[in-house]
Amino acid sequence: MIAREDPLGELVAALQRLPGIGARSAQRLAHHILKTPREQVDVLCAAILSVKDRVTYCSICSNITAIDPCTYCSSPERDARIICVVEQPENVAAVEKTRGFKGRYHVLMGAIAPLQGIGPDELKIKSLLSRVGEGGVTEVIVATNPNVEGEATALYLARLLKPLGVRVSRIAMGVPVGSDIDYTDEFTMSKAMEGRRDM
Repeated sequence: MIAREDPLGELVAALQRLPGIGARSAQRLAHHILKTPREQVDVLCAAILSVKDRVTYCSICSNITAIDPCTYCSSPERDARIICVVEQPENVAAVEKTRGFKGRYHVLMGAIAPLQGIGPDELKIKSLLSRVGEGGVTEVIVATNPNVEGEATALYLARLLKPLGVRVSRIAMGVPVGSDIDYTDEFTMSKAMEGRRDM
């Protein structure tokens, strides 16, 4: 097998493709990995491969999970009558940090963004409507990001859900406008959940 000419350069280029990692950060990480003992690098590589091999999306709520259905959907301790709708799987962790929400989740896998070619059909809206249509759901909390796309998605969902006879509420604007839910601290997210309003 022919050795690659610049393995360190290839590692820097690969790391730079990660979100939020620029050229300098990629170089720092690559040099750190180079100095790290082989056993620790093997653990990192194994963890990355394990995530790719074992983690999937829940067939009910679309959250990331190693078991299907996920722990939120299969737990008898979670209130199946209340569904919190979020844009991305990482938003579930932000809501869970409050330790105050005991319902279930639904992950849309994005928000309506016509300029980026993302319409309602690209999102997990049909499966949400099916879940609510099956009965038993009394409230849907729309916890999309408080930006233009999140607001458009929230309004679109409210129009579809209200005729199904469920309460549709929106998290309060304790979450700063223009930010992402996953960067919100526990107190702000907790207040936002408490102050949700009907749509």
